[in-house]
Parts: sequence; structure tokens; C-alpha cells
Amino acid sequence: MWAVFKKEIKTYFCTPIGYVFIGLFLAMCSIFFYIDVYMSGSVKFENLFYSVASVLTFIVPILTMRMFSEERKNGTEQILFTTPKSITDIVMGKFLSATGIIIITEIATLMYFIILKFFGTPEVLISIVTMLGFLLLSMAYISFGMFASSLTENQIVAGVITIAFFIITWFLPEFSEIFSSFSLINLFSNFPSGRVSISDITSLVTFTILFVLLTMIVLQRRKSIK
Repeated sequence: MWAVFKKEIKTYFCTPIGYVFIGLFLAMCSIFFYIDVYMSGSVKFENLFYSVASVLTFIVPILTMRMFSEERKNGTEQILFTTPKSITDIVMGKFLSATGIIIITEIATLMYFIILKFFGTPEVLISIVTMLGFLLLSMAYISFGMFASSLTENQIVAGVITIAFFIITWFLPEFSEIFSSFSLINLFSNFPSGRVSISDITSLVTFTILFVLLTMIVLQRRKSIK
């Protein structure tokens, strides 16, 4: 698993993918920091993540759309299947590498927290809770993006499927409150207010585990067929 993890991390930083993701993320953070924090005269660091959470819908596919689709298209998927590494090791290595990029990016956002310290006293505990919730949301997004990538050899198709799914779940609560628990954004929305709900955490973690397992099942079936 760690060999796959190191290989994927190296791929993110030896190609433009990691830099593009981090650059876009921090660019959007800067915009929302100016609008939601600086312009409003607020020192609430958590407001930044509440706004940036919506951006994940469109930039997470940058990390995930190539995970398995590129391997399949280039014919290197068969090499993965014939290595001593298990499907679990492969999937978890790729998943953790993308999560690692998110963690690096979150650490980079602490510069905004430091800036706010010059203008007031941001809530440290709420900020930590918000960042934890944001990480859980990101992991849920990564798990589905990875699953979508395992279904097709076309990176663009994988990206479109991922974005479409996130947008659909985003607006489901507009049609009925029944669907509110299916909206990942809704599950995250309590974290910036400091209200940690066990059900929200459980739902995000369950969603992540579900699609990680589904990715393993898809790959295992394809491996057995080949």
C-alpha cells in the first residue's frame, strides 16, 4: 500500500496535477477570504471553509479522474493486477495519496488563520472542528471520484460523472427534506458552526467506506475476468 502511496504522491508532484489542484484551491480560498472574511470585517476562519466546500465539487475530479481510468487506457492496469500487491493495497494507496494532497492543502490554508490573528482572535476549537469536517467531506468526494474513475477508461467521462453526482446530491434537499442526509454539503454545514454531530460524521465516513469498497469490488471483478 505504501509503495502505491509514494508512487501516486510522486506522480501528483512530478506532473502539473498536484500543483494545479493546490493552486486552484488556494486561489479560490483567497477570493472567499477577501469576500467572506476581510470585506465583512469578520475574524471567523471557519467561514472560509464553508464557502470553499462548494468548490470541491469541481476540483476534486482533478485528483481522482485519472486514478484508474488512465491505468486502463494506457494498459498499465494489467501490470497492477499482476503485481504481488492486493486490490485493497492498490485502492487504499491511491485513496490515501489523494487525501494526502488535501491535507497538504489544508495546512497551506493556515496562512489565512495567521493573518486573522493580526486582526482579532479566531476561534481555535471551531477552526479545528471545521478543518476536520472539511477533511471528512474531501475524503467522501475522493472516494466517489475514485469509484467513477474505476468505471471508465476516459478521464473526462470520470470527471463529468463525479461532478454531476456531486451537483445532484447538492440540490436533492431542495426537492425534499428526506434527501438532506444524502447531501454531502449538508452533512458538512454543521461543522463551521462548531456543532459536531455524530450522525454527520458517521454518514460521511460511511459514504467514504462504501465507495472505497465499491471501487475494490469493480477492480476485483475486472481482475478475475482478465
